[in-house]
Amino acid sequence: MPLTKYDDFIEPLLQAMHKLGGSASIAELEDTVATLLKLTDKEIAEIHRGNTTQLAYRLAWARTNLKLYGLLENSTRGVWSLTPKGNEIKSVDKQEVRRFVQALAKKNIDSKQKNKQTDPELKTISWEDDLLEVLRKIPSDAFERLCQRLLRESGFILVEVTGRSGDGGIDGKGVVRLGGLLSFHVNFQCKRYRGSVSAGAIRDFRGALMGRADKGLLITTGSFTKEARREAQRDGASPIDLINGDDLVEKLKQLEIGVEVKERVVEEVIINKDYFDNL
Repeated sequence: MPLTKYDDFIEPLLQAMHKLGGSASIAELEDTVATLLKLTDKEIAEIHRGNTTQLAYRLAWARTNLKLYGLLENSTRGVWSLTPKGNEIKSVDKQEVRRFVQALAKKNIDSKQKNKQTDPELKTISWEDDLLEVLRKIPSDAFERLCQRLLRESGFILVEVTGRSGDGGIDGKGVVRLGGLLSFHVNFQCKRYRGSVSAGAIRDFRGALMGRADKGLLITTGSFTKEARREAQRDGASPIDLINGDDLVEKLKQLEIGVEVKERVVEEVIINKDYFDNL
């Protein structure tokens, strides 16, 4: 089906929430709704803007509208759940939801108040898109060094960039210590993608890891297809952890690597482009 209107996803979204037991992450919702609507890989991967797919964008609006309607709620950890009212309702009229939300918006006389009714996750993703564009333009070796810094700041030790040709796509390695008792050797791969990493790329990376590391970590500026995420956690195969573009820029923000976060009434994130130019 063409991904044209957010309200086309309201009913499938509610069905997905019930199917998933009343709570779900955004990734789980996207996968389940895509299955319910029988979306093709091309439709799932279609980009709306920056690193955001049409599916993710439309579902974000649908979630917000069902939240305003009183059927959904979300935690600060990004988990969505049905409200008591949502648990009781198995089906909903998208037109009724739209009328309710529009009426709610009209109650805000001040135009500034009208803008505030938008859910935070739907605000124009400006700094995230800008940062992803910066990352996609830096040289590959600079991106590898950035990933090296990211892992070090995240607690990895002995992080080394290898990046040798014929190395099966392995760009570096490191060690992560758990509780000062256990150590895991991790090989990582860095992909500056604008599109989606496929399941085939995951299988190739796993093959390169055989006998060389306990874990694999794939970091990309793009996204992962549904099949790639499944392949990464396939039963009977060595699991591979995935960091997509959205996760990457959020982690850079948390660690303040190349970005500066100014605490104001409205959060402002400033990208230090000189940092990335001089990696």
